Amino acid sequence: MPYVLGIDIGSTATAAAVARLQGSNWDPPEPVRLGPTGFSVPSVLLMSSNRSITVADPDEYDAPVDSGWVARDFGNRVGDDVPLLVGDEACSAQALTAMLAMWVVERVMDQERERPDWIVLSHPGDWGDYRRHLLGEALWDVGLADVALLPAPVLAAASHAAHGFSGRTLAVYTLGGQTYSTAVVDRAQPLGFDLRGGLAHAEPPAGADFDEALVEHVRASLAKELADPTDPLVRQALLGLRRECRRAKTELTAAETADVLVRLPGRQTRVPVRRAELEDLIRPAVTLTVDELTRTVRSCGLAPHQLDGVLLAGGSARIPLVRELLATRFPVPVEVEADPQLTVAAGAAVAGGQLLDRQRGNRPPPRPPVMRPPRPGARRGEPPARRQRGRSGDGREPGRPDEEQSPLPPRPPVRITPLELPMRALSRLASGRDSMVIGLAVLVIALGVLLGAAVGADPLTVAAPDGWGR
Repeated sequence: MPYVLGIDIGSTATAAAVARLQGSNWDPPEPVRLGPTGFSVPSVLLMSSNRSITVADPDEYDAPVDSGWVARDFGNRVGDDVPLLVGDEACSAQALTAMLAMWVVERVMDQERERPDWIVLSHPGDWGDYRRHLLGEALWDVGLADVALLPAPVLAAASHAAHGFSGRTLAVYTLGGQTYSTAVVDRAQPLGFDLRGGLAHAEPPAGADFDEALVEHVRASLAKELADPTDPLVRQALLGLRRECRRAKTELTAAETADVLVRLPGRQTRVPVRRAELEDLIRPAVTLTVDELTRTVRSCGLAPHQLDGVLLAGGSARIPLVRELLATRFPVPVEVEADPQLTVAAGAAVAGGQLLDRQRGNRPPPRPPVMRPPRPGARRGEPPARRQRGRSGDGREPGRPDEEQSPLPPRPPVRITPLELPMRALSRLASGRDSMVIGLAVLVIALGVLLGAAVGADPLTVAAPDGWGR
């Protein structure tokens, strides 16, 4: 059965959703179970001594894991010239992100028994062409060609719209485990949303800071037993305490009380925590996030009452206090889905179906936002010869008459490399040992740009089509 795949690689967790084609209509997106017990998995890669890679959270291990063999929060470092050191390998952030995306596609294909017709991958709202281009090339290198890169805020809005929310000018509030961002989007025609403005990676704290506040609260009630952090048993108890506080924070989104299980040296105890206690601990931090959203809305030339709604996304957005404080500041509907951690992935699946319809339907399609296969005889990574010329003043790419629209070339098979592959192949360009290769690559790229300028061609990019903001 034809289906599209939406992927959201967040700073803390990665989620995916699929939408299947039934006749001429797309079914509502369904989350994909990526982990053994849940839909999401940590956005963390662990490297073993034999160079195999595992998607897992080292905090879930009973034994300590060397932090030098762990890669996390790499999605936010795409475009950073300084590579991440994993084990003894220098790895670019885009290569690690592409590897995790490849792992997700492989897991989905294991369940669906066929490859997706289209893949949409989210990215932060403040990304420009440069970072999209870097990630697009990394995805191409691991064998993922049909991938559209779209801003997370417009995908969150797409998910809410698929659930029936009909607003046109919307604020998007995203509160994850490590990051917080705000944005304003406008509904576009004929489909999708345009990004009007936003603030990504803002200073206000995120979900991990809420966890730490609860850890300190529980630890204060057990000060004598946890007084010596040099004691191995105390360190192990503190690791378990952090896991328990994350679980309790989630439980308190629906319950009034939760017990935090603490395995102390020599005994085990439960510390009851009330939702009101947690809210008192995090209220100042959540208020800061609401202040940032207000500033973002006003920077777009709007007052809070001029919005049609506030849409929530991110795992920590399920905390009731978040919705409560937003509702006091914004006199408009404040919408949160049942599991906001899956909102962006679901919106990516919705967008994938709409984009695929435009490619196959009666409406003239825009330039496809994909990494195209090279033309016969072209070297790997060489941009296709045919490109649309220039951009209009509003950032959109001008359309061409129907007769000038070149058809999509046949898709290559999705090449899924096993996860147990050497990191050297992915990190070669980030390694100082290949400076000669880098120099030659820079020279070739420079010549290509000059040649492209001469014939009016654009460099290879992954672009968002009109109606799906850049």
